[in-house]
Amino acid sequence: MTSSAVSTAVELINAPLLYKGKVRELYDLGENVLIVVTDRISAFDYVLDPAVPEKGNVLNRLSAFWFGKTKELMENHVVHIDVDLLGDIVKDKEALRNRVMVVRKAERIDIECVVRGCITGGGWRQYQETGKVNGIELPKNLRKNALLAQPIFTPAAKNDVGHDEDIPFEKMQELIGADLALELQEKSLQLFSFAREYCAERGIILADCKFEFGLLDGRVILIDEIFTPDASRFWAKDKYALDIEIDSMDKEPVRTYLSASSWDKNSKPDPLPLEVVEETTRRYLDIYHRLTGKSL
Repeated sequence: MTSSAVSTAVELINAPLLYKGKVRELYDLGENVLIVVTDRISAFDYVLDPAVPEKGNVLNRLSAFWFGKTKELMENHVVHIDVDLLGDIVKDKEALRNRVMVVRKAERIDIECVVRGCITGGGWRQYQETGKVNGIELPKNLRKNALLAQPIFTPAAKNDVGHDEDIPFEKMQELIGADLALELQEKSLQLFSFAREYCAERGIILADCKFEFGLLDGRVILIDEIFTPDASRFWAKDKYALDIEIDSMDKEPVRTYLSASSWDKNSKPDPLPLEVVEETTRRYLDIYHRLTGKSL
């Protein structure tokens, strides 16, 4: 494991920067887009310091792993993940090895497609208030973290500024059209079912996850990232329990530290302590190993 973290690739790429997200940077390659996955980490809508070593490496490799696993179920945007094929576009190939993904340009569909297999997180908060999640009525007296008899599809309208907005399926149909909405719902539930079964065989509960889709030559394809700790909630089976906050297999050490600190949540927090950063790296490496059977 290397000790250095990659906070940005801007100085390492000879291509125009299209977009800089909290974690990913997108560069224009003409027909395609280059995604570089950095080690930046965000929580509570702030990008934090310092970056977490190996995080981007894990996220990119896991996405590539899952895109490969699911390509028979759903076409995706991946062209390749080989930094050596990028020639002089990348100035320092070793710095970005395993962090790059060249993808086809697709028109993003502005809906975050969320599937929930458990009642937890934001879904639990909705259920407590209304007995529903995104307008879907659920059985009475469910307990926090309860496994749902059938996974539910709970979309959100994407906002580039501020939080995505949970919406009922009917609203999604109004926004993008009934046929497209039904196709995204069906594909999201299929993908979730596939990954949940795969995870279960490895002692992991896939509690919920999110997908993004795009249009390419009129076809729907899977884009962004899938089944990573940043796009999914993974629980170790041996940590599962009702009525508690389950320690999820992701950046939970960061959230726990910030929640217990005196940070006011209205300004960027102070740099994370080294032990929090190291534990977060360990979590990402652990979920990668458990899902793929490989080590970085």
